[in-house]
Amino acid sequence: MTQDPALPPAIFLMGPTASGKTALALELIERFPCDIISVDSALVYRGMDIGTAKPDAEMLARAPHRLIDMLDPAEPYSAATFREDALREMAEITAAGRVPLLVGGTMMYFKFLRDGAANLPRADEAVRERLLQQAEEHGWPWMHQRLAEVDPVAAARLKPMDSQRIQRALEVFEVSGKTLTEHWQEQEHQPLPYQVVNLAVCPSDRAVLHERIALRFRQMLREGFLDEVRALYQREDLDTSLPSIRAVGYRQVWEYLEGDMDYDTMVERGIIATRQLAKRQITWLRSWDDLHWLESGSPKLLDNTLKILHANAIFSR
Repeated sequence: MTQDPALPPAIFLMGPTASGKTALALELIERFPCDIISVDSALVYRGMDIGTAKPDAEMLARAPHRLIDMLDPAEPYSAATFREDALREMAEITAAGRVPLLVGGTMMYFKFLRDGAANLPRADEAVRERLLQQAEEHGWPWMHQRLAEVDPVAAARLKPMDSQRIQRALEVFEVSGKTLTEHWQEQEHQPLPYQVVNLAVCPSDRAVLHERIALRFRQMLREGFLDEVRALYQREDLDTSLPSIRAVGYRQVWEYLEGDMDYDTMVERGIIATRQLAKRQITWLRSWDDLHWLESGSPKLLDNTLKILHANAIFSR
């Protein structure tokens, strides 16, 4: 992807969950004039701290993060809204003579920020509720087949149990009369007005990542993750139709609290769901242009990162 070197610099630090992005970001801000912007669809929510591995107060004092703790879990948040928020924060950071460092694993947010967003219709609660009731009655594979009949291109990208995206694609069609694919085809490309260096931190050995995911999930439970979800579960305005509660880990603990499974099964499913998330994140990254891969856990991780940033003259403009 050709970029204009006259544009202000920015850094995308991406990677699958539990790969070490935050630790590397802290190393960078201690050496360079960077400000962190979180790119995470769960960190935007207040009261969702342990299960999202949200930076603690000590870490935030060292490295303030923008776009975290913005919303109540009952409020929706979209990739298009994220783009607006991120562009505003990036402009403030650049105006202060510093470099935006965007860190996270929500790849759809990175894509919207880089490419712009289609002009999709706003969510319709009545349509959404009806679709969720149909899914409850017939199951998500049946809903996936419904989507395949009206938007085969979108359906081909989604798995039969990808409930959130299937529901949204059907909702877009019912509200607007046009498929999600048609909306994206009409999208006007909105180039990002920054010269971006794209970094991805990830273990080359998938088994290492799986081990890190399992260790972190169990550590979250020891730190009180169950109580954190229980506090959300006891609220009357939250349920599994909301993006916040469908977040990986939260959904599995919620189902445990509902009595749908025992504790050991919940732990197993939480770890499996997190591994599946990591697999999807890596798939996204493999199709990303101009990406510099960095090995998690390498003793040369920081040195290799600095070489890339210096080679791209990020901090000498």
